[in-house]
Amino acid sequence: MTPQADVLPGTLDLLILKAVSLGPIHGYGVLLRIQQLSRGALELQQGALYPALYRLQHQGLIESEWGKSENNRRAKFYSLTRVGREQLGTEESGWKRLVEAIDLVLAATPEEVA
Repeated sequence: MTPQADVLPGTLDLLILKAVSLGPIHGYGVLLRIQQLSRGALELQQGALYPALYRLQHQGLIESEWGKSENNRRAKFYSLTRVGREQLGTEESGWKRLVEAIDLVLAATPEEVA
């Protein structure tokens, strides 16, 4: 079993945009999709998820429509807008640059500092 990791500040929107980019999904499904894709390492709290979904929709990055969930309940299904897809690309690029920079620092040896 993979140990759980905390979601870093500033990464929640990126994770949600990515989860929604994979296909329309209801709110709780976003939470489950992120957990599944991270192999259980990331577990979002509903108290953080729903305000983020509202914020992303208000910013025009995602849109929603009502539908029926797999257990036949009424649910809001989210999908990425064109602007949301562009924002996801920008955030993914920034994240990858940050990871590369941190990898460089972590790989440093005493000889490189001299």
